Amino acid sequence: MPGVRTIRVPDGPSGRVDRVVADATGLSRSYVQKLISDGRLTADGEPIRANQIVSAGAEVRLDVPETVPLDLLPAPDIPLSIIYEDDDLLIVDKPSGLVVHPSAGHHDGDTLVNALLARAGGADYGGIAGVARPGIVHRLDRDTSGLLMVAKHDAAQASLMAQLKARRVRKTYLALVLGSVSAAVGRIEAPIGRDPKHRTRMAVVPDGRPSTTGYRVHERFDGWTMLELDLVTGRTHQIRVHLDAIGHPVAGDVVYGTGTSRKGPDGLDRLFLHAWRLELAAPSDGHLVRATAPLPDELERVLTGMRAQAEAR
Repeated sequence: MPGVRTIRVPDGPSGRVDRVVADATGLSRSYVQKLISDGRLTADGEPIRANQIVSAGAEVRLDVPETVPLDLLPAPDIPLSIIYEDDDLLIVDKPSGLVVHPSAGHHDGDTLVNALLARAGGADYGGIAGVARPGIVHRLDRDTSGLLMVAKHDAAQASLMAQLKARRVRKTYLALVLGSVSAAVGRIEAPIGRDPKHRTRMAVVPDGRPSTTGYRVHERFDGWTMLELDLVTGRTHQIRVHLDAIGHPVAGDVVYGTGTSRKGPDGLDRLFLHAWRLELAAPSDGHLVRATAPLPDELERVLTGMRAQAEAR
């Protein structure tokens, strides 16, 4: 929410101040960097740089301005599937191929945010994640389908962001991965950061951010395994990077997969990754909210075909 905030750097190793502030406030890192470039982050009264390293115990002050509406156009032609709604939030089942919010490459009104604005009919959403992200609490990659929380007002957005930061939101995904995953239950703990060789990708790197993904085998196929995945941390492309790192890339992943995994089983024409279940505390009174989004038809058809092939053999 707007106003001046004093942020104390938590105990732990030193880190970049933009990352520390984003983690502490729940604001997006890109928005924090914009505030820093505007001189709104200071230490001892002096502006500091986004890449400045800060140590535990240091204090910085962030001045978050009142939000100024952007010229975001409603897009009534983009359908929305609402799984859950109350006075605080929506839970949307996002289709694959839909970008969540406007960005450098998506300013032409074809995002989930534009569809949400059409549904709201002029009503406000939470604004503390930045003016380009009204109501947005977290995001899904364009090619990932499934459940996404949207806050209807600032207090709900702050509550949901705080729950995410404290890892109190349970997010479970379904993914079809290459090969036979040997362990029925497992946990991947590997730090994730920018790939030093391909700056547009993420990778497991020694100096990356701590990242944890839990998994369980959901169903086995010939040459493929369906996994349920619990996203303990929420790093960019975390599931895709972690699964590729253990030799089981996600089917249809043209960025991190190779060979057979990039193409996937017969009939697959997208990334086989779906945000399946959400569990969170309602911002208003704390009651448990559970939501489930079934696999989209195009993914169910792929599984039906694989099961039919197995029976035929």
